[in-house]
Parts: sequence; C-alpha cells; structure tokens
Amino acid sequence: MSRIGFIGLGNMGLPMAQNLIKAGHQVEGVDLNPASIEKLKAAGGTSVEFAKVAASRADVVITMLPAGKQVREVYLGAGGIIENANPGTLLIDCSTIDVETAREVASAAKARGLMMLDAPVSGGVGGATAGTLTFMVGGSAQAFTRAESILQKMGKTIVHAGGAGTGQAAKICNNMILGVSMIAVSEAFVLAEKLGLDHQKLFDISSKSSGQCWSMTTYCPVSGPVPTSPANRDYQAGFTAAMMLKDLRLAQEAAKASGAKTPLGANAERIYSSYAESGEGARDFSGIIRFLRG
Repeated sequence: MSRIGFIGLGNMGLPMAQNLIKAGHQVEGVDLNPASIEKLKAAGGTSVEFAKVAASRADVVITMLPAGKQVREVYLGAGGIIENANPGTLLIDCSTIDVETAREVASAAKARGLMMLDAPVSGGVGGATAGTLTFMVGGSAQAFTRAESILQKMGKTIVHAGGAGTGQAAKICNNMILGVSMIAVSEAFVLAEKLGLDHQKLFDISSKSSGQCWSMTTYCPVSGPVPTSPANRDYQAGFTAAMMLKDLRLAQEAAKASGAKTPLGANAERIYSSYAESGEGARDFSGIIRFLRG
C-alpha cells in the first residue's frame, strides 16, 4: 500500500482521504481546519502542518483545493510540493481549475522528474463519501496506469481523457452541459406550473421521452418525482450554486481563450451569477428553479 500525502480536507477531500484509509493506505493530511484534521485522525490517518513535509515522504500526493491560485501556490511556490517531492513521486490534483494552470504545474513537475495528473471529479459530496466519484484524468499513460488503482478506491468511473490539462477540459465541458441543462429543466417545470401541468405528470412524460436528461431523472429540481434530489430537503447542497458558477466561469474563460462560441454557456453563467448574488450561493445549484420563479 502507498504512503499518501493528502492536501485539502474539505467537504470533498476529507471523505476521499477517509476512503483511502479504509482501503489500507497510509494517509498523512494537511489542512487549515483543525476539525478536519481531527476527523482524519479518527479515521486512522495522521497529519502534518505543511504540504512540503507530507510531499517529502509520500509515494503519492493528492490535492483537493479551491482554485487555480491555491494550486499554483501549493505546487509551485517556495517550499511547495514540486520542490520537496522525491523524484518519481506521483502527484494527483483533484481540484477543478483552469486548463492553463493544470498544464503549467504538470510541466514544472515533469522537469523535476515527477509524474503529474490533473484529475477533477464529478459526483459531489455524496459520491465522495460513497466512493463513487467519476474521475476525469489528464496526463501521461504511464502516470494514469500507476494512479488508477488509487483512484478506484475513491471513485467508480475512472477515465483517461488524454494529456495534461484534458481532465480539466473534460470537467468544465461536462459542467457547462450540466449548468445549461439544469436551467432548461427548471424553466420547463416553471412553465408547467403556469400552465397547470402537475410536476409528476411532466416528469413521467419527459423522463421517458426526448426531454430526458440527468437533471431531470436523477437531480429533478422539484420535490416528489426523485426522492433523493436536493429539492426534497430545501435544496441542501450536494453541489453548491457557487461551485457551479465557478465551473461555468472557467468554461467561459476557456471558451474565450480558445475562440469557441458558447452562447448557452455564457447565459448560464450570467443566470447563476445572479442567483448566487441573491444570497443563494450556498444552496444546491438545482435551487436555480426558485430564482427562475422570481
């Protein structure tokens, strides 16, 4: 089993690290939140104060950080992971960040004799806890082969998307689809309400016809048709509106940089921005239906 340094024990990182411990790996965690460290220790892990210390004695380093800025600081900064990891160490960044940063960090890691993967996830806190996440992985085939058995302890679907940065590209493209489709499904339910069509009737029809999509059948934004969706618990977040907005903004940045036309993605970003600014950023992103109702 591997000795793993896990940097970032937030809502996603902590259950991911706990699943690695359950699988028999030695996990040494780093986080600014003492409560998260205590939970890791209770699960059988250990902790150190600085990422550079964990990196200096790990076979594998996994990071789950808020944004590209933090990823750059932790990997590229003075006393960072790349400077302190031993040659041959496998680095896996599970954060959702911009493609440019992912590729820059991967290039710096390669120059130091380190293997680097960008491996953002889909599945939310529930998937992290259950160990059923989807990993979209960018990097060399050699690094992917080495990482696959570790990722399988945290996820159900592991896909090698291609070279460095393609994991991040897959994540932002996927979440742009998700953001747009959730707005479309929510608009349809709002229209149905205005026209006197029952929620369950619309669901029974659309979930079995051409309107079928994940936002309808798995994460339905109205209570009742899908009992496990956040709509049944006042939109308690599995994936917050603020996080969706972050991913939509990353998609728009990538679209501008690459010259891609994404008018629906741009409108989805605008709508989620207004929703988050209304004070609902901590709600589940499917709560966008409440904003659309006005």
